[in-house]
Amino acid sequence: MSLKAIDVYAGGGGLTVGLKRAGFDVVAAIEIEENAYATYRANHPEVHALKQDVTTVSGNDLLKLTGQKSIDLLAGCPPCQGFTSLTTKYRRDDHRNSLIFEMSRLALEIQPRAIMMENVPGLAKKGNVLYRELKRQLRNLGYRLTEDVLEVADYGVPQFRRRLVLFGGLGFEIGLPKPTHSRGGKNALPHWRTVKDAIGHMVEPITLQDARKRGQVQRSDWHVVRTLSPENVMRMKLAKAGKAWTSIPETLRPNCHQGGYTGFTNVYGRMEWNQPSPTITGGCTTFSKGRFGHPVQDRTISVREAALLQSFPESYRFDTPYMEHVCNVIGNALPCDFAEVVSRQCQMELLAFLQAKDQ
Repeated sequence: MSLKAIDVYAGGGGLTVGLKRAGFDVVAAIEIEENAYATYRANHPEVHALKQDVTTVSGNDLLKLTGQKSIDLLAGCPPCQGFTSLTTKYRRDDHRNSLIFEMSRLALEIQPRAIMMENVPGLAKKGNVLYRELKRQLRNLGYRLTEDVLEVADYGVPQFRRRLVLFGGLGFEIGLPKPTHSRGGKNALPHWRTVKDAIGHMVEPITLQDARKRGQVQRSDWHVVRTLSPENVMRMKLAKAGKAWTSIPETLRPNCHQGGYTGFTNVYGRMEWNQPSPTITGGCTTFSKGRFGHPVQDRTISVREAALLQSFPESYRFDTPYMEHVCNVIGNALPCDFAEVVSRQCQMELLAFLQAKDQ
């Protein structure tokens, strides 16, 4: 039985990769950002993808577009910038915060059999007022909700990244997926996947400057790094894998990190070969924006390596000539392997529910 899904706030398509692997037929997607949309279309050309503001898309539009009378799963990862711990305060006037209610609006208009939403854990804290209202609306529509904050490393992603997952079944409950991996192989599960597992096979990348000179930015398969300043080269040589920037002598730290600085510590650092990576963000190729230094080479990870740590397929195409934009597409994505696990959970529960109804 082919289950139909719609991917809202589709980004570059990480969630769609997981939905497809789990057996869903993704019949429509919505994404407004130009570079993310181009990437989505390059990898999922068969999907009816709309380059449109989600607030202007009606449920009836989606059903007409796809020729479907009903949808099994409405899935989405709303923009999370207003709720992430990387923001210093909760910006209540950020218009993106209210986009989570497009999930309940489309649920009302389409009445899918199930809903799956992913976001940062901060939605349940900084955005608690909005999140509670969303859940109230979904319950009023008849959805039975299940939620938890899950660590994606526990589901086979070579990265530490905690995500809030909300499931809703229309008249039935969707349970939480059981971990597939663990720290140190506990509970007879495989060990967490590591940075070395994901990118240990990669050859030396080229710099963005060289790729541009050769006219090969996209033909380089985005195995590209930024050129480090002489100061950052020195810092990189002294940075220790898995350690904070405090391993760099104070005289070599940026001025803003001297004199008792106690702010972000997870910057100007290297990843560890034998651990999952830190959370991949849009700054994933910038040494000053995270622990994005390569474990042993004096460089940051490349764009392609960041994508592999997000568990995108190695053949996945990022259809933009702009490094900043491709990094944002990758950093904003739901890791594909995690998307597959949560999508498969929805698929199993949906099939069980539908089979029980037919008996």
